Amino acid sequence: MRTLIGVNELRDRLDAGRRTVLLDVRWALGDPHGRDRYLSGHLPGAVYVDLETELAAPGSPSGGRHPLPPPPEFAAAVRRWGIDDGDTVVAYDVVGGMSAARAWWLLRHAGVDGACLLDGGLGAWIAAGLALESGDRRPKPGTAAAGWGRMPVIGIEEAAAWPRRGTLLDARAGERYRGETEPVDPRAGHVPGALSAPTAGNLDGEGRFLPAAALRARFRGLGIADGGRNAGDRDAPARGPVAVYCGSGVTAAHEVAALAVAGIDAALFPGSWSQWSADPDRQGATGPHP
Repeated sequence: MRTLIGVNELRDRLDAGRRTVLLDVRWALGDPHGRDRYLSGHLPGAVYVDLETELAAPGSPSGGRHPLPPPPEFAAAVRRWGIDDGDTVVAYDVVGGMSAARAWWLLRHAGVDGACLLDGGLGAWIAAGLALESGDRRPKPGTAAAGWGRMPVIGIEEAAAWPRRGTLLDARAGERYRGETEPVDPRAGHVPGALSAPTAGNLDGEGRFLPAAALRARFRGLGIADGGRNAGDRDAPARGPVAVYCGSGVTAAHEVAALAVAGIDAALFPGSWSQWSADPDRQGATGPHP
């Protein structure tokens, strides 16, 4: 199973008429106009995916801002997007995959093994001089037998205990991790024991994922090496599993994707800081250290 596909390979697939479903996941926090931007220009044949209503259940203090959608509803969405079993599905956005990765992760969770991310997203497609189309696409419903439970997931109790058994990464911007600012959630700070690993550090200046070797070096700097071994000793036993959270479980999926490119499996904490910070009984930490 691959995680990324480049623009040239995607273009060749489409030119050859190979079965490919394109998903446009235009979303950003505080921007409700993703669909309008999709309508004005998107990859030819792409279907719009609404992150708030199709990739998440309604938010709540007990579940966080973007809980995972109910499995039957997500399976219905997969078929509504025109996906059949065995399809290659390519999700993209305009923010380096930070919102599209939520679709990638959920598709993998549902057993759609052909799901991948367009490296560089819409910007890379445009930079390659390739055409866009406008308007809406309503595909013929697909027949995919979407399941559930294929990707590792942890809940809030597991997140609290995780730093004692493995590595918990916080994928938010450093200033939010340190507690210097908190624009959306009830209070500032981070889960005690978590390490800061901002999602933006997975990308180069053009919004493409860093090469696998560079990502491995990045995570090695956080004490995570290939297969989760202690980075200081290649012969050491596994130091424990890796899990990731962010504000509401969206950009954390991007970090899971980057870890996958680096050859490292990681679990997702969907409730993330939005769930943790809404619970007054959960202690938070501030500052640059775990």
